[in-house]
Amino acid sequence: MSNCEKTTVEKHLHDLFCRFPVLQPLRTSLYEAIELLLKVLRGQGTIYLCGNGGSAADAEHIVGELRKGFLLPRPLPAAERRKFLSASPEEDGDGDGSILADHLQRGLRAVSLVSSFSLNTAVANDRHPELVFAQALYSLAAPHDALVAISTSGMARNVELAARTAHATGIAVVGMTGESGGNLQPWCDVCLRVPERHTPRIQELHVPLYHTLCAALEEVVFGEKKHSAQSVILP
Repeated sequence: MSNCEKTTVEKHLHDLFCRFPVLQPLRTSLYEAIELLLKVLRGQGTIYLCGNGGSAADAEHIVGELRKGFLLPRPLPAAERRKFLSASPEEDGDGDGSILADHLQRGLRAVSLVSSFSLNTAVANDRHPELVFAQALYSLAAPHDALVAISTSGMARNVELAARTAHATGIAVVGMTGESGGNLQPWCDVCLRVPERHTPRIQELHVPLYHTLCAALEEVVFGEKKHSAQSVILP
């Protein structure tokens, strides 16, 4: 990251720790997670996410923040706008081309493995229930991608096996867990272990943590003077 980008990330970290000082021990690991995921996005990679229960909802939540505008506007670059306008010319300038050009937003490449209902149920029924995320990841991901694996206890077997699959195939892993890290931690390149042991309390701290991560990625990529950035845009 450039010095300017480092300053942007530090600003978001400072805001997080002012509001949640209990998360201050995660400063280094959170910075490393942001740096890792930014490298993946800039390399045309994709961030995959998985978790169970409330953590499954968190995985979906993170995807929602990454693939459309979160805190900043993400207008299309001028060249992209012209493509949509020219593909759907309208005499009054208020048709489908204008809707697309004016309202589509640039997104960061992120995919939830939780949403593949048909695949997941087939894997659980035909192969092994604990392989639902591992199979999805293995069939989709490439070495320049990353997995965000969320487990409050760090003991979720299907999440651990997804992280093991990532490790075996050269995919970077960012874990989000409670204090212990559980069995997931050894398979993570970076593990964000919030200092709580009770599941609801862990989940309460995961939300500001990943909101900060998403906000930092968004501002580094789409902040002021970044509107020409192309390398992390979904096709």
